[in-house]
Amino acid sequence: MFVKLMLASSLAAAAVGGFARPSDGGAPAERYVVRPGDTLWAIAATRYGGDTREGVWRIRERNGAAGDTLEPGETLLVP
Repeated sequence: MFVKLMLASSLAAAAVGGFARPSDGGAPAERYVVRPGDTLWAIAATRYGGDTREGVWRIRERNGAAGDTLEPGETLLVP
């Protein structure tokens, strides 16, 4: 009985694994060109719903930004 249960469980797992596919991780990042006077906070506030701090963190992580200084003309990837 135990062998049949293990065999059925293995077949079910193989069937699910055969149809499953990896996630694309959400929408692709958009490019944003920094304008004079832009801040990470302002960009995050217009692009993300909810907590703006999380948006700032995501932009920093995606672009490898260490600080808050942005240069006009700089291109950011906004996830």
